[in-house]
Amino acid sequence: MFQDITIEELLELRKSKELTLVDVRSPSEYAEATIPGSVNIPFFDDEERAAVGTLYKQVSSQAAKEKGLEIIAAKLPQFVQQFQQLPGRKAVFCWRGGMRSKSSATVLSLMDIHVYRLKGGVRAYRNWVIDRLEHFSMEPECIVLNGYTGTGKTKILRALAERHYPVLDLESMARHRGSIFGQVGLSPNNQKSFEAQLLEKLLEVQHAPYVLVEAESRRIGKVVLPEFLIEAKQKGRQIIIQLPVAERVRHIMEEYVPHLHKEQCLEAFHNIKKRIHTPVARQIEEALQQNYFEEAITLLLAHYYDPRYEHAQQEYEKEPLIIVAGSIDEAQELVMELLDQLITAKQ
Repeated sequence: MFQDITIEELLELRKSKELTLVDVRSPSEYAEATIPGSVNIPFFDDEERAAVGTLYKQVSSQAAKEKGLEIIAAKLPQFVQQFQQLPGRKAVFCWRGGMRSKSSATVLSLMDIHVYRLKGGVRAYRNWVIDRLEHFSMEPECIVLNGYTGTGKTKILRALAERHYPVLDLESMARHRGSIFGQVGLSPNNQKSFEAQLLEKLLEVQHAPYVLVEAESRRIGKVVLPEFLIEAKQKGRQIIIQLPVAERVRHIMEEYVPHLHKEQCLEAFHNIKKRIHTPVARQIEEALQQNYFEEAITLLLAHYYDPRYEHAQQEYEKEPLIIVAGSIDEAQELVMELLDQLITAKQ
């Protein structure tokens, strides 16, 4: 038979890097929020889940069980095969550790595929995340990458993460770039997904000498940062990156690819149009409509983003460290040199 495990036991098992987490809920449930790193092998798809749920509410629990048995019996070979293809040990979970995960684990056990089942399912995991974040205390100092829009802060952070620097890539967790145009070409995460990823990464970097973050506002797309992280950023050390305007425009064009997302760009611009001097706003809108994206970006930087950046600088307590570079690649090398100097100074 299968073995039930708690959240704490699950975390301990995951340290071995040999455990595959399997979310057996429907694809839409999985897409809304899951345990980071899990894969989705649904016991029911969305339509099947709706059909079973309707029977449960309108007829009886027995009718729902019979319908569920009919559905899973037809696709049982494929269901089992998907688990057989997964390497190492496996743990299954559903919404609250109920029928779907129990049935999955039982069927798999009969086929000699031994799995763990998470007690309480995603609901228990979500409660654990909320509790840990409510009582979380940041140990490492925050080093905040700052600079005007387009200076490649996110790109530099991700390059540093690949080199195993301790990084909190908040925009990646939010799936949003943190500006009015931040959703262009992306599908933002909700608060549940964001917090699950954030806590996992916080626990990973908690004992590092410092943690690198980007200068973000309280809200990134659909998500809100926890108060302890906002305070840690404000008390942290800033590294301000300065690049030529032309390099910033080039990077924004490369990252946003506006010619593929023109309507989204226009829609986002209309949300801030009233905050820009009318003749300039008209010029920006015309440039966007006529596909003169470099011109529109240059005007947005000068008349919207750069002035707002000056105001945001007042939030930080420590004197910033300035990096002046000609390109993002050069800025990245200078940031790494500066980080090495800071570590050497602490030793």
